[in-house]
Amino acid sequence: MSSADVVELILQDHRRMEDLFRTMRNVEADRAAALAEFADLLIAHARAEEEEVYPALRRYKNVDDDDVDHSVHEHREADEALLALLEVEDTASEEWQDKLEELVTAVNHHADEEERTLLNDARENVSDDRRAELGRAFEESRAQYLKDGCGSVENVRKLLAQDGD
Repeated sequence: MSSADVVELILQDHRRMEDLFRTMRNVEADRAAALAEFADLLIAHARAEEEEVYPALRRYKNVDDDDVDHSVHEHREADEALLALLEVEDTASEEWQDKLEELVTAVNHHADEEERTLLNDARENVSDDRRAELGRAFEESRAQYLKDGCGSVENVRKLLAQDGD
């Protein structure tokens, strides 16, 4: 199994997001730093999936297009929940905790569903070589977004405004 297997890379990101949620829930932790890392990761991960992975999966007849569409829709919901949290100034406030839980719910629901549908289908129907190719494309796209500081509140606002068009 190549480390570039796109399924494994996506799963690694999902597990990292869960780690960051644990940090953000911890009142002793540097919540702002954890959120900044999380925001970059979420945006870079979702955009790289939408640009490099989802279009490829749509070409497989055993991958359900509705599952792909649903995942894209859930990315928007997660982005909206992320923006709501980024806009709360005080990381010690009750509002911040409430918005965090909304984000956790949106992201965990999506990750769980994606793992059960799209990623399982990809494992069963997409060859190892093709998964490795997709993994490299996913990593490159994701790295570019991360380099550009994609999780800033301004950028998340801009992305959501574009999606609204």
